[in-house]
Amino acid sequence: MCAYRKELYVFDQSRPVKAVIRNYSEADFDALIRIQQESFPPPFPEELWWNKEQLSEHVARFPQGALCVEIDGEAVASITSLRVHYEPEHPAHTWEEITDSGYIRNHRDDGNTLYVVDISVRPAYRKLGLGKWLMQSLYEVVVELKLDRLLGGGRMPGYAAHSDKLTPEQYMEKVLAGTLKDPVVTFLLRCGRTPVCLVANYLDDEESRHYAMLMEWRNPFKRV
Repeated sequence: MCAYRKELYVFDQSRPVKAVIRNYSEADFDALIRIQQESFPPPFPEELWWNKEQLSEHVARFPQGALCVEIDGEAVASITSLRVHYEPEHPAHTWEEITDSGYIRNHRDDGNTLYVVDISVRPAYRKLGLGKWLMQSLYEVVVELKLDRLLGGGRMPGYAAHSDKLTPEQYMEKVLAGTLKDPVVTFLLRCGRTPVCLVANYLDDEESRHYAMLMEWRNPFKRV
């Protein structure tokens, strides 16, 4: 396995800030848990934050898909993925099923798809565009491993404010039309992800009313 490491500058308004995107390791576990705690405060369920057993599985089973952004010597953002075999004609699944509840023990070395388990950025660093850089880095992993696509369920945390008036389908139509913005789905669209379908009961997530929009990025060097 070739280790992933990319040095670049991100911008705090007009000020360049040096950052490193690399594979995370056991030495980063405390920082990674802190990222989760700050990124997903209540009402997001605490039991869905990473624990060290899960993180140990990530770095042991698929280190290529476990990336973080380091600034000033500390991990401040992360993204985690696994390889799965995805059949487009059967898109429905839950987060727990496809990620083994975040433990990724179902990772398949022969999987055709890179599946995003989680992406998190500490709130104080979100203005630097780190999430988009992490997503771009996983696209590079897709190309390097010659996979068909990157795939993942996008939470819809903005839906809670509209669920009394709009169905999930109507809400997503407005997000895709640009008349509404969703904190997660709109971000993923900006990263180049495209919608596949809505999935009900994807995750225990009251803000999204338990829905998610399955979204993909297809490898431009493959025809699938």
